[in-house]
Amino acid sequence: MRKFKKLVAAAPVNLVGWAREELKEYADEVVFYEEAPADGQELIERIKGADAVLVGFATQMGKEILRQAEKLEYVGMICSLYSEESANVDIAFARTRDIVVKGVRNYGDRGVAEYAVYQLIKILHGYGMPLKGEKMREITGLKVGMIGIGDSGGLIADALHFFGAEVSYFARSVKPGREEQGIHYKPLAELLRDSEVVFTCLNKNTILLYEEEFEALGNGKIMFNTSIGPAADMGALEDWIRKPGNLFCCDMTEALGDMSEEIRNRENVICMGASSGMTYQAYELLSRKSLDNIRAYLGEEDSL
Repeated sequence: MRKFKKLVAAAPVNLVGWAREELKEYADEVVFYEEAPADGQELIERIKGADAVLVGFATQMGKEILRQAEKLEYVGMICSLYSEESANVDIAFARTRDIVVKGVRNYGDRGVAEYAVYQLIKILHGYGMPLKGEKMREITGLKVGMIGIGDSGGLIADALHFFGAEVSYFARSVKPGREEQGIHYKPLAELLRDSEVVFTCLNKNTILLYEEEFEALGNGKIMFNTSIGPAADMGALEDWIRKPGNLFCCDMTEALGDMSEEIRNRENVICMGASSGMTYQAYELLSRKSLDNIRAYLGEEDSL
């Protein structure tokens, strides 16, 4: 298996200690930057001469950055890569320069599902907060709508279905396996009207809820956003939060977008302020999958 000549972690990345040491097996020179670059020009300077670059989700690598990285052949996204459109690396442009971009999936989803169940039980039972409703209630029989039923959304759906919730979902297509499970597809407006609790579990930069959708959702509902960023138009969400009986929950402030400071401290907004998915196990799995990507790329190149 060949090696890279120079591998640069161009900004802070979530690799654990053993993974950082193992990287030395895959490159003649390995450089780690522990602070984010001040701007695009500093990022360009950092990756100059590198044939491999590692970045986290907060580092933007657009075409202007990639165009000036003349020796670059591999970009490792040490973060989730769900689609080209939502990625912080311009994958389409990278392809025109024969730069391979690899990311990771399915490393922090179990922690997100645990957070969802934990927070929902606290709300339904009034643990550490005012009870929503006159009496404590179980998840059994709760009408739950999943907007997105991929990796993390699927785990949340499975957990709540296990506890006896009536779970339905909206997605780009009907999922036969879910239908057999008893978790049924509904059009978005119908799902919003029928659900007592709604979870948005969408790819980054995917906005599906606007004023019309919040009108369908109505009041007296609970909404969770476990997406990496906002899943709703922020103005429409804020208007919904202002109405009586509504409760909004998220783990990361990023789920509230640019309005996080204005919305976060309201009494009917519960924001944990931390990623529920980034557990000890998630960091380990993210590190292993990221290095597997590098090893596979180097091995494939060697076999050509």
